[in-house]
Amino acid sequence: MFDSVLIANRGEIACRVVRACRALGLRAVAVYSEADADAPHAALADAAEAIGPADPRASYLDMDALLAAAERSGAGLAWVGPAPETISDMGDEALR
Repeated sequence: MFDSVLIANRGEIACRVVRACRALGLRAVAVYSEADADAPHAALADAAEAIGPADPRASYLDMDALLAAAERSGAGLAWVGPAPETISDMGDEALR
């Protein structure tokens, strides 16, 4: 098991994950882009790591930036969320 979780998201979803981590006794580490430095999710977390510029492709979607943030913070890396197939299905308009 791990005691720290890196939350590779932002906004209300990240805030909900921070609160869930807290309820489970886990340390929550938020990531933020330059545009989100003062965002609620970054302030609510136990720790926050800068991951790059405002463009999500250069920050939130940059795997190297996320891995570096995890390493700096000591956060555990495990996928927490829906299975990849479920995410794919959610984006498939034909299934709605």
